[in-house]
Amino acid sequence: MPLGMLTVALLLQAAPTHDEMHRLHSDSRAYIASLEDPARAAYQKPDQVIDALELRPGETIADIGAGSGYFSFRLAKRLGASGRVYAVDVSPDMILYVNRAIRDSGVDNVVSVLAPPDDPLLRDASIDRFFVCDTWHHVDAREHYLDLFKRMLKPGGQVVMIDFQKRDMPVGPPVSMKIAREDLVQQMDAAGFRLVREHTFLPYQYFLVFALK
Repeated sequence: MPLGMLTVALLLQAAPTHDEMHRLHSDSRAYIASLEDPARAAYQKPDQVIDALELRPGETIADIGAGSGYFSFRLAKRLGASGRVYAVDVSPDMILYVNRAIRDSGVDNVVSVLAPPDDPLLRDASIDRFFVCDTWHHVDAREHYLDLFKRMLKPGGQVVMIDFQKRDMPVGPPVSMKIAREDLVQQMDAAGFRLVREHTFLPYQYFLVFALK
């Protein structure tokens, strides 16, 4: 499948296979196009997601797996000048794209962070909320990563997890790559987090909010 068609498939038709996902991720321009495609808003509902977070002035949010900054810039706009968003990603191409967007838009409360796969490279007790959308299924060292979350969260901080339901759907990665909601809740519980809120308005994703026990 050509990459242009693959972008459409990712959003509107059958979910791509492992090989197609690999090809998409290896072509940064195609992957950014898929992340920024206006059709994504139909199922991602970014404005409703941000409304549901009930952000407070002055918050510091870490957008883990920020990609093109799809949520980073929306979060920054809602937070205003008193807030800050760290756009964390492992891809130099994504960080370059975010840096250009920061420059071109004049936004001054988004900070990009090029990080390794096992560490978001943020300071201890510096983050009010970790925002992890469509990313957790890519993380291998999850137990280690959650230990870092605990160190980096401020007292009373939260971890927001949005990811694809583990079933056949027209969007998202193959089922074998997905993490079931119940498995994620157990994973978080074992790491010392409790589920404090759940939103159910997303058609293809679960939307869970965790806090430290």
